[in-house]
Amino acid sequence: MTHNADTEALVHEFDRYRPVLFGLAYRMLGSAMDAEDILQEAFLRWQQSPRHTVQSPRAFLMTIVTRLCLDALRAARTRREHYVGPWLPEPLVSTGTPDPTARAEQEETLSFAFLLLLERLTPLERAVFILHEVFGYSYDEIAGLIGSNGPHCRQLGHRARQRLSTERPRFRADPAQAEQAARAFARACAAGDLQGLLAIFAHDIALWTDGGGKARAARNIIYGADRVARFFVGIMRKAGRMMTFERACVNGQPGLLVWIDGRLDRVYAFDFDARGRIQAVYGVLNPDKLCGITRG
Repeated sequence: MTHNADTEALVHEFDRYRPVLFGLAYRMLGSAMDAEDILQEAFLRWQQSPRHTVQSPRAFLMTIVTRLCLDALRAARTRREHYVGPWLPEPLVSTGTPDPTARAEQEETLSFAFLLLLERLTPLERAVFILHEVFGYSYDEIAGLIGSNGPHCRQLGHRARQRLSTERPRFRADPAQAEQAARAFARACAAGDLQGLLAIFAHDIALWTDGGGKARAARNIIYGADRVARFFVGIMRKAGRMMTFERACVNGQPGLLVWIDGRLDRVYAFDFDARGRIQAVYGVLNPDKLCGITRG
């Protein structure tokens, strides 16, 4: 086989596993840009490894990506301690409606609510939990990926489930209700309609805004329907005429892109309660997290 043909075969084999590798890296890091960096490094190591040493390409690549993510997570912990205001994941955006055939549990593990819960775990707990709960690996298989043993991985998984069990949502909002609430939010915001917002907000709603010190945003989480609704009415009074809302699928759920004079200003993701009311709003304004999103 020629060098070019060998390289092409390596690229083809790597691309077979790219979706699952990206899914792992994104859930581990909460950043699409960082996940892509991890995949680039993984491909270089894949390219440099002698073929006779690779018995299972998938296992080999999952091991590399998992360990690279663990290193990246440990480094990120220090940076996030000094992050300005609430930290939110980098949004995964596609225009249009969520895929109705997608597995509900897979979409749930991409949601902002779920990714924020994962922030409570240590890097090893996070890796074990994701690999077991999302990708279906046994604890013995995970042990091989992270360089540990089965009983220790089982203990890490148990500890992770205990930490998350009290706050992990026990229900999933009806997709049609969630879609309707997101559209109603856009209409009420555009109109500066305080009562319209209150009608679709859960009473204990929380608003997270991530500007990262690079965009104007609330430095603390805002709680309560009245306070959150008045916050949005205030925004629209200042910049409402310049804002346009675009429907989008954000991390597998109904969301919105907000444009000002053709520039993406922010992305809104939502969490919904069992009645389809908005339980949380996640506003990503940090321009570093928006640069890869284009208009649909």
